[in-house]
Amino acid sequence: MSQNDPIKYDPSRPDKLRAFADRYHESCQHHASDELLIRDLILYIDSVESHFQHEVNVLEKKLRDLQLDLDSSERTRRDIQAKLNVLETKLGYAPDHNPYIVVLIDGDGLIFKNSSVNKGVEGGKKAADELIKAINERLSLTLTETTSVTVFVTIYADVIGLGKAMIRDGCLSDSNTLHDFVIGFNQANVSSTFVDVRLGKELADAKILDSLKFHLRNFNCKKAVLGISHDADYAPILAKMITDDTKDRITILEGTPTVPELVALGLHTFNIPRLFRHEKLSVKPQNITSQSPPIPSNAASWASVARTPASPLPKITLPIPLKTTAPPSRANQQPPVPWNPGPRGLDPVIRVDRAVMDRLRKRRDTDRLCNNHFLRGPCTRGKECHFTHDYNPTNEEKKVIALFSRSNPCALGQNCTISDCIYGHHCPFVKDGVCVHPHCKFRLNEHPPGTAFRGPRPKNEVKDIIFDDEYEDQNL
Repeated sequence: MSQNDPIKYDPSRPDKLRAFADRYHESCQHHASDELLIRDLILYIDSVESHFQHEVNVLEKKLRDLQLDLDSSERTRRDIQAKLNVLETKLGYAPDHNPYIVVLIDGDGLIFKNSSVNKGVEGGKKAADELIKAINERLSLTLTETTSVTVFVTIYADVIGLGKAMIRDGCLSDSNTLHDFVIGFNQANVSSTFVDVRLGKELADAKILDSLKFHLRNFNCKKAVLGISHDADYAPILAKMITDDTKDRITILEGTPTVPELVALGLHTFNIPRLFRHEKLSVKPQNITSQSPPIPSNAASWASVARTPASPLPKITLPIPLKTTAPPSRANQQPPVPWNPGPRGLDPVIRVDRAVMDRLRKRRDTDRLCNNHFLRGPCTRGKECHFTHDYNPTNEEKKVIALFSRSNPCALGQNCTISDCIYGHHCPFVKDGVCVHPHCKFRLNEHPPGTAFRGPRPKNEVKDIIFDDEYEDQNL
């Protein structure tokens, strides 16, 4: 090898060192000078040293960078751990130390057996203990083997209305017995509560669903048992709350068979036949003292009887003509007394531009405006709200939004004390003595006396519950 072409270290050619050994053997055989071989060998060793020194420098730089990354990660981990400790302290978090099952029952439909209710206070105490025992037998033993699971039971019902319904059914003779049963249920233990909502079933529904939302967000809540098998009105709202994470945590407790709308949700169900009625309350027929006209065999309904013209009254001839009394003059007539729907009184009249209302009514599904956000906002429901928030309504549009919200009945009705309540406290659709809404949600007593109805005549119970900012088409 010439002096101008020394052998350099090449990591891809480790066999070059063997070339020096071959040259050494050749020089020994031919008695050649070793000076050139030694020089090339020294140059080769120098190239090897230079190469590995460069590699060492690169690795040392990578090591310094990795050490900096490690130090930064350690600081970040400590910061996150400190924040987590603070949050756990504020929330009272104890992982797997306080697991519980929450039982939420609509007491207007899931009703205890007559044998328990008619025992009053003692019946209520025993029913509470038996219910918690049954829940433990069915659910808690499958959750954990090392930690005890607490069962919290809350029943919501209109106790006054429920008592009247049970008396009409004939299973209860005195409503005071039901009140005693409720007292006994509340006295049984700290984890059983019977709440008298008093204002009707819609408030019980609202409380159950709001409580369910809260408990499903709680990591210590292992199961949520809902005693709602009788009521299809829960299905639409419940369907929005069911996810892959929550579906296995929700169970339906049956009294009467589960309605098809709830069955379609695919939730687990079970029943406790020794505690709850499996049949609905009925209304016993009452004696009617007034005589009703017989229905002719060819009459299809009472409507056809009403359309049958009545027989003419017989004429009576008197020997002395009766004295006729002139109708009172308009001056002596008293002006009609303004209608007062209750303690809260009439809602202020909202006058809107029809064109603006028609334009907003065309917004559908998620394009609809969030009533709460624009009337009382900002909306606190976050991702759970499916309506539009990024919109800047005009004053006329805000009036229409207020009218849309007013078309939904307030759950508290005339007992509402919220000054800025956006819902209706009486029917806003009455025009010239006629309720013009084809499907009015308001109670019958939330209309002026003598109101005629374009749609079905409402009752004094409201099944609809206000959870979404939906608005109705208004034929005004």
